[in-house]
Amino acid sequence: MNSLLRGNVLFALAAATFWGGGDFCGGMGVKSAGGGLRAALRVVLLSHATSFAVLVAIARLRGDVFPHGALLGWGIAAGVAGGLSLTCFYIALSRGAMGASAAVSGLLAAAIPAAVSMWQDGSPGARPMVGFAVAGIAIWLIAAGPAGQTAGSAGRETAMLATLAGVGFGLYFVALKMAGPAGVLWPMATARMGSLGVCSLIIVGLRFKRLKAGDVDVRLGKRAVGYSLATALLDTSGNLLFLAATRAGRLDVAAVLASLYPASTILLAALALGERPTRRQAIGMATAVIAVAMIAV
Repeated sequence: MNSLLRGNVLFALAAATFWGGGDFCGGMGVKSAGGGLRAALRVVLLSHATSFAVLVAIARLRGDVFPHGALLGWGIAAGVAGGLSLTCFYIALSRGAMGASAAVSGLLAAAIPAAVSMWQDGSPGARPMVGFAVAGIAIWLIAAGPAGQTAGSAGRETAMLATLAGVGFGLYFVALKMAGPAGVLWPMATARMGSLGVCSLIIVGLRFKRLKAGDVDVRLGKRAVGYSLATALLDTSGNLLFLAATRAGRLDVAAVLASLYPASTILLAALALGERPTRRQAIGMATAVIAVAMIAV
């Protein structure tokens, strides 16, 4: 059991590392495309379409059986929740108070699957429970940015969008776990079906609105395409590792530790862009180490 838990922890931490890298590349891709919701959605669509094509090809080569019934439904539901959450999240970020939006969504993304797991499987014990609380503090410190920036400064609508994004991410974690018995590749592929569908509908709606307003369409240049492809690789790897973590142990452990992904985004920004973490973020990372130790032991 102890070795199983350690495997669960390692997979979840690896997922956080890859997810953070995917967020960094995705953010750079959106920035390269000019920023804004349309650019963000196009980066998401390109990365998810690439991911979907690769996952289906590998699954077919392996001879994995396509899921049906409830497993297919859970996979698509995960994708719809993920696609809508990304949309809400990007809108919240575009309105300012990025740190507060990331912190609120990150905390809810960890809390919802943790609550579901404890309802299904019971309490993980006193020490992991305290570790979950410490991890929540770490997520807030890492993502919240400079002191004094709170969710309230984002405005009521932005705070609501960040909350909806966090709820959606939490539901995504749960639905992906429920689709897990179908294997590793097909749950991710069917989730991509859901996210591609819902994001495509949003793009069509925005395009119709753009045509009516006479706005110029958003195009992805070579640099943005390159970042989008890197996002596809890193985000898909993170999702596969998260699925492996849920198959190796408890959902609450996997979700809470995987939600530490902002730490790797910040470290990549420091290495690639020279953006030094703030004192609060450094304290958050140290707190995250303590949380990991409490949960893993």
